[in-house]
Amino acid sequence: MVKTETVRARVAPELKERAEEIFDTLGLNASQAITLFYRQVDLHHGLPFQITIPMPDSHSPNASTRAAIAEAERGEGLTECKDADDFFQRLGI
Repeated sequence: MVKTETVRARVAPELKERAEEIFDTLGLNASQAITLFYRQVDLHHGLPFQITIPMPDSHSPNASTRAAIAEAERGEGLTECKDADDFFQRLGI
């Protein structure tokens, strides 16, 4: 019988849920994914990926988008539409 150790970590519930959905898609459970990570750390003698600060991209709002979000949260610059047809008409679609 193979001996095992327990690994415990505190993780934000939302992050855990998103990660476990990806593990499931890959056919892994959390224990298998963690074991895979540990094996890669052992093989690489360090983290198996480069640690960098990502540059803003399509998933990160730029300054203009952040300003628009802040404006909307203050209730400024909003346009009310009667229904979807009114919305699309205002957009010119």
